[in-house]
Amino acid sequence: MRKRQKAETAATSYLSSIGREKASASTPQSQFHVDLWCYFTVQNWILDFGRPIVMIILPLEWFPLNKPSAGDYFHMAYNVITPFLLLKLMERNPTTLPRSAVYLSIITFVMGASIHLVGDSINHRLILSGYQNHLSVRENPIIKDLKPASLIDSFELLYYYDEHLGHCMWYIPFFFILFLYFTGCFTQAKDEKVPQSGWLLLGPSAIYYWYLVTEGQIFVLYVFTFFAMAATVMRQKRMGYVLDSNGRFLLYNFIITLGLVVVWVIYLWNDNVLRKKYPGIIYVPEPWSYYTLHIKGS
Repeated sequence: MRKRQKAETAATSYLSSIGREKASASTPQSQFHVDLWCYFTVQNWILDFGRPIVMIILPLEWFPLNKPSAGDYFHMAYNVITPFLLLKLMERNPTTLPRSAVYLSIITFVMGASIHLVGDSINHRLILSGYQNHLSVRENPIIKDLKPASLIDSFELLYYYDEHLGHCMWYIPFFFILFLYFTGCFTQAKDEKVPQSGWLLLGPSAIYYWYLVTEGQIFVLYVFTFFAMAATVMRQKRMGYVLDSNGRFLLYNFIITLGLVVVWVIYLWNDNVLRKKYPGIIYVPEPWSYYTLHIKGS
């Protein structure tokens, strides 16, 4: 009896995997998710891009340095809303995606974003106290003379959690989820065009992703994801599939973002101060480092 049940379970799993392929092949013209893409764009601009701006604009008396700031509350909201929108996006995918991979990615995303919340909160308080983002931790005037010297190691650990571990656990699952969603955005129907609403969202969305790539220092991850998407398009095209409107919107986002990053790098190519902070082959300065170096002082 148990063997029979196991056989039936295996058969059901196999048939469901076949059904996934058939579902993607027989899917009619898909509907552009204008509501979700709009929610993503608005909350990204307000809760992520606008977070440090709010911390600078609002009076310091409202949010003492030993209490969470307005930007911290924005970050908390981002850590809740973004995973929810990602799950809703995956629910609307025309194909059945591996749930375990999706759930593990969402969990890792929340943990990484939460680590970054703490590190970024302290970092912005340091900026209000004179910390300069365009300098390394040990070169900053407010840190290099700390006593005992072991305190500097603690700040470097904080920087590591904020800029390295937090970013990796935040952005790797984020782009992996977007790529998983992208793999299901193919159809055998006639070529679908991005609607006018999508073109209106494309500019603000691409500018935000430029900020995400540069400030998050994830250019390598971004390029890897972009080439994986391009390879998927070529592979599916040979099989007779084309991108639907949502897949095109996501791909166009990546293309425009790449162009913006290239323009940004060319603009700051000869900046010797930023070159010192970002050595190596890949030179992509952070916007907030540019702000503390060229804008804040003036």
